[in-house]
Amino acid sequence: MAVARKIKTLLTVNILVFVGIILFSVYCRIQDRSQELVQIVRSADRRARSRGTKVGSLADRESILQRLDHLEEVVYNQLNGLAKPMGLVEGPGGLGQGGMAATLRDDSHESETKYEEYGYNAQLSDRISLDRSIPDYRPKKCKQMTYPDDLPQISVVFIFVNEALSVILRSVHSVVNHTPSHLLKEIILVDDNSDNVELKFNLDQYVNKRYPGLVKIVRNNKREGLIRARIQGWKAATSPIVGFFDAHVEFNIGWVEPALTRIKEDRKRIILPAIDNIKYNTFEVQQYANAAHGYNWGLWCMYIIPPQDWLDKGDESAPIRTPAMIGCSFVVDREYFGEIGLLDPGMEVYGGENIELGMRV
Repeated sequence: MAVARKIKTLLTVNILVFVGIILFSVYCRIQDRSQELVQIVRSADRRARSRGTKVGSLADRESILQRLDHLEEVVYNQLNGLAKPMGLVEGPGGLGQGGMAATLRDDSHESETKYEEYGYNAQLSDRISLDRSIPDYRPKKCKQMTYPDDLPQISVVFIFVNEALSVILRSVHSVVNHTPSHLLKEIILVDDNSDNVELKFNLDQYVNKRYPGLVKIVRNNKREGLIRARIQGWKAATSPIVGFFDAHVEFNIGWVEPALTRIKEDRKRIILPAIDNIKYNTFEVQQYANAAHGYNWGLWCMYIIPPQDWLDKGDESAPIRTPAMIGCSFVVDREYFGEIGLLDPGMEVYGGENIELGMRV
């Protein structure tokens, strides 16, 4: 019995040792395999993270764009905090978008009074956004042109007396919105002794908060007239090129690059941008045909048919040589303008500069 018990104990121990060896072997294999699986998982995780980073970056980009859109809305809402107290509107949308004709439902006595005061529907202008879009009427070839990177900067000078505040500010907004920021040095508003109250405090407060450092206001202590007011703007300008405009205009995309390029090529050129029409009663933008500027024997400036050689070329994007100018807009090298004597400061009657500048050039 004792021998049998010893044999049984030895067999049990052997079996346990054998099973232990097998289990240890399996355990080692599982460890090795688990290490392989960990490496595979880590590698897959790195690849997933890499893909996730790319996907995440795209998602982040979309998120940023959405935030920017939202921020733009917030900014316009805040800025309208400047415009709304004055009864004006900023931002996209609303009446007159795309240069379409706009109307008001109420034909009030105030509307008639403003017609008489300004010569256009100022009440309607107040309801049209300062940032409205207008149609791009440039010839197809103009839209395809490229321009040098090293163009000079421009100072834009607006002359006004008792214009509607909304019209002045729409002129300012449109030039800011449609001029590359690195080319626009400053905007100079020359107030030729307006007596309209809103063109004092309201205008100053608005442009100082909306465009700090960009817009300067020059105020004449007495009524000087268009020519001397322009000379005041020229004196205040600090950039190599100066553009002179009435303060009831709206600029379009790509207006400044061709003008600056032509002057960069030859500083003795004076550039007259193509002009369309803003209708006084509906503020609809109406396209004008290409024309030269000429004058009759009474020295009245007028639009004339372009020269035949220009017509024969069939290139609407080509500049038109012209002996005179429509006085509301021209772009000139600042120093050259001084060299030819500016404009005659003794001129008192409207229209003479249209002829005089052509003769000086």
